Amino acid sequence: MEAPTDRPRRGTDRRTLIIPEREKRITPCHEAGHTLVAWMLPGTDPVHKVTIIPRGRALGLTMQLPEEERNALDRTYLFHTLCTLLGGRIAEEIVFDQMTTGAGNDIERVSDLARKMVCEWGMSEAVGPLTFRAVSPLSNQPAQIMSEETAVLIDAEVKKLVQAAYDTARALVVAHQGLLEALTAALVEAETLSRADIQAIVDRAGTR
Repeated sequence: MEAPTDRPRRGTDRRTLIIPEREKRITPCHEAGHTLVAWMLPGTDPVHKVTIIPRGRALGLTMQLPEEERNALDRTYLFHTLCTLLGGRIAEEIVFDQMTTGAGNDIERVSDLARKMVCEWGMSEAVGPLTFRAVSPLSNQPAQIMSEETAVLIDAEVKKLVQAAYDTARALVVAHQGLLEALTAALVEAETLSRADIQAIVDRAGTR
């Protein structure tokens, strides 16, 4: 399943793909979780479309498009991106009391983004405005010297950041389970929802 901030990708719809019955229930719930969190957090890129029609390797896609060009990303925007990426996994956990590999791409992106926030962009108070960029084995640059203590601190700060995003996203999904169910049901019926469709569902659910 693709993460919510993915831009449209090339590839054809795989409408003939045979999907097990359980995955037919999990995928719309997963995408509804992404959509709900993105919709509820201020300052995120607006949700443009959400679909459960398979495309490429993805069983579903929640697409966000920025309203304006962003040349610099602030910490709040990046943190809310982490929250949105985790929304699908959290929805699965709450509804099915289970974890699946469908969130693998989301978790990979969360891990990468959180580490960049701490190691490259100086967005951790504990680590400070320092850069600890990993050096590629193919690079001619010497490896960056880092103490074991610093490495442990970085790992702790990355985990702390991801956990904070997880807690924020989970609180939103728990607080709006009715909306999660409504979005899931609409996806099962229509397969694809536009921004206007989502707005109508949000209005009927009595949320913003």
